[in-house]
Amino acid sequence: MEALTFWKTVTMDRSDFLEKLIALLAKHQIQYCVIGGQAVNAFVDPVVSLDLDLVVAVDQLEVVEALLAEAFTVKHFPHSLNVYLAGSDVRVQIQTDARYVDFPQRASQQAVLGLVLPVASLEDTLQGKVWAALDPDRRGSKRQKDLADIARLTEAYPPLRDLVPAMLLERLF
Repeated sequence: MEALTFWKTVTMDRSDFLEKLIALLAKHQIQYCVIGGQAVNAFVDPVVSLDLDLVVAVDQLEVVEALLAEAFTVKHFPHSLNVYLAGSDVRVQIQTDARYVDFPQRASQQAVLGLVLPVASLEDTLQGKVWAALDPDRRGSKRQKDLADIARLTEAYPPLRDLVPAMLLERLF
């Protein structure tokens, strides 16, 4: 089974949400990149997730929000836009936190979810996971997954350990 077919089966994506979302971003030449767990999956052996986290170029955020609202259900949260489509359990979160603003500029094309998509650089992917793991407002179970993702990245790319705060490294190894 191919990666996209597997992911669509797991996420119960009967509405082709992922393909529609990516096509909309491409049609309007939106600069974006994949972050979070799916970005980690682009660099190491993948794990299953219903989430797709993205960041878009800050100067295109208002345009993206309007485009998404025309095609999908969009809910606003303090640092994100969550995007949904009936007929799919895929959970798309567009990060609006200013710390991610430069990630799309450093992204490169990588295979993820059976597609070739712009993915945050390895270092940016790790940085996003570090921020998430240190966020006291995140649920504990989410922070544990972030720690696991940091471990996956640093095991595959040992030099990345130098970029992880000591307090997190102590919890990993």
